[in-house]
Amino acid sequence: MRSATITRQTAETDISVTINLDGTGSYDNQTGIGFFDHMLDQLARHSLIDMTIRAKGDLHIDDHHTVEDTGIALGQALAQALGDKRGIVRYGSCLLPMDDALVRTALDLSARPYLIWNVTLPTAKIGSFDTELVREFFTAFATHGGITLHVDMLHGFNSHHIAEAAFKSVARALRQAVETDPRKADAIPSTKGAL
Repeated sequence: MRSATITRQTAETDISVTINLDGTGSYDNQTGIGFFDHMLDQLARHSLIDMTIRAKGDLHIDDHHTVEDTGIALGQALAQALGDKRGIVRYGSCLLPMDDALVRTALDLSARPYLIWNVTLPTAKIGSFDTELVREFFTAFATHGGITLHVDMLHGFNSHHIAEAAFKSVARALRQAVETDPRKADAIPSTKGAL
């Protein structure tokens, strides 16, 4: 089973992440940040990666450390669960509409982390959530998951719809990339022989 549990404890946060890449998209995410939990639920549901996250952070300061450190731990869990990446499809992409928003994601589980983020969230807040933290999460997730990740907003005007479309688009692309390739189930998907 391709699964992993990561714990991350700092002076700012205490986080536990458990994932199963071969799941059904079940989730139980509790970070203390309502909108962020909603986005993590979308990430699990649409990637079909089972996900349980518990995070306690210094929310009396702001949400930044909790969101970023959750991204770090989730990226580390993904990398651990993938192991040597033998048999995976490796690449994934998704063009996802959500009402006014249209977001395109392309990713490579390359072990070469890189984020291209062409997303504009027109408001500073979604409820009490700082919209700039959406990028912070994906930066941490891509960096620690070893993902080359491109996310482009093609259009949209509602910040909630844009952010949710981004999470769902990344999830759908991730779902493709982590799948086992039935034609190369025992091979590393690289001419280098390693990822």
